[in-house]
Amino acid sequence: MNAHWNELARLALANDRVTLRRVGVADTAAFERIVYEPEIWRHFVQRIETPGDLHTFIETAIRDTLNGTRVVLAITDNASGEIVGSTAYGNLAPADRRLEIGWSWLCARARRTGVNRAVKLALLDHAFGALDCERVEFKTDVLNTAARAGLAGIGASEEGVLRSFNVMPGGRRRDVVYYSILRDEWPSVRKERFEETGAGTRAGGS
Repeated sequence: MNAHWNELARLALANDRVTLRRVGVADTAAFERIVYEPEIWRHFVQRIETPGDLHTFIETAIRDTLNGTRVVLAITDNASGEIVGSTAYGNLAPADRRLEIGWSWLCARARRTGVNRAVKLALLDHAFGALDCERVEFKTDVLNTAARAGLAGIGASEEGVLRSFNVMPGGRRRDVVYYSILRDEWPSVRKERFEETGAGTRAGGS
């Protein structure tokens, strides 16, 4: 297995637009300022509506990152120096060189600003570079038209719908739609969807 998979708990990534690093207890106050927007959680299975919910989110993020279940990262907008959301690597399958990018959210002021594309670029570069992935996958609620448009916009291929995938708050059974980018597709996807659109910021990480 690529040694970089063993170092994911210490992951930190950055490019010209954003910095990503693992979520910590010290981030509580920064998240409190942005996390209680109902629109963020419309399509999420779990919601953050109270300080207790936020505590659970941070506690779970730290635990999952340390035990290797997921790698949960805080998103800092380099322009302001402020945390504006969170994202994660999950469903880690190093033997198959596969992972999922998801659990992603941004506060209102960071949406439609290029932050999301910069985050995806940093994560995809690391996945296909340092981690030597063959496949990166994404999934979202079929009703989440904004997320679906965003995934199509970064060049992810729609693969299909898994019906009645899980239960949502309120009792609705959610259908999810899967997308992916494969290793041999990434060079052309990166050029066409990131570099040629001006989103190809310099990326680095450890």
